[in-house]
Amino acid sequence: MFELWVPITLAAAFLQNLRSALQKYLKGRLSTAGATMTRFVYAVPFALAYVLVLNHQFDLPWPAVHGVFLGYMALGGVTQIAATALLVYLFAFRNFAVGTTYSKTETVQTAIFGIIVLGDPIGWGAMAGILVSLVGVIALSVAKDQSGMRGLLTAWTSRTALIGLASGACFGISAISYRAASLSLGGEGFLMQAGFTLAAVTVFQTVLMSAYLLVREPGELLRVLRAWRVAAIVGLAGMGASACWFSAMTIQNAAYVRTLGQIELVFTFIVSVLFFRERPTVLEVFGILTVIGGIVVLLQT
Repeated sequence: MFELWVPITLAAAFLQNLRSALQKYLKGRLSTAGATMTRFVYAVPFALAYVLVLNHQFDLPWPAVHGVFLGYMALGGVTQIAATALLVYLFAFRNFAVGTTYSKTETVQTAIFGIIVLGDPIGWGAMAGILVSLVGVIALSVAKDQSGMRGLLTAWTSRTALIGLASGACFGISAISYRAASLSLGGEGFLMQAGFTLAAVTVFQTVLMSAYLLVREPGELLRVLRAWRVAAIVGLAGMGASACWFSAMTIQNAAYVRTLGQIELVFTFIVSVLFFRERPTVLEVFGILTVIGGIVVLLQT
């Protein structure tokens, strides 16, 4: 299982990178909530088709739904939306970069929540890898912030920092909730566990986001539907990424998966240097090498 979750997570990071790029394109046509909505509503048919294929073509039986599953599924869906909303809210502040940097503590918080909720063990080597990778992520964030490391440290009690920590906590809770929901289903294989959880969460989040748009942004839901040509690709990429995330987190500690998932930053860095000819700073190079180093340490444990 250890070998299997690694390529699944790498695929998840790549597909998430693709989805994010497409969502940025849609952001010019839709509101923030509308662009976010596309990742849910257009993923529903693909997620449902995915579990139907698992059932009919691979003879994987439908899992028995119970209260524990529904509770963790709903908690994961709500906290993921809350985490995203908190990140969006940060952009209203002048020093939003501080908050987004503190949100990167998601991996450490995921490890803590995993120990508390599921009793997932974290070895010293794995924790070292997670922390080293976190240092690299922080370095990359600081490299883009004019206030630098001093501003980051002096602002740790500021409102933006606390919002960032709350966002990271919500992301951590959602990851652990999805793992707990998937594991609670039992069954013959992790694919149906993860796929069924993904389908249920996607439908649940679509209902919540649709209700929000109807109340707070009348007319935006119609614009989301009109943007189906690009939005459908967002949904497909998002579903593929989520299917990989859910599968990896079903067979491996969620903190490990989220840490390896930071390879997405390396993909983005390579694209910016090779294709956009951007000249990286020394701190950015240090950050990328540290992220890679942390991942290598994690995979060696």
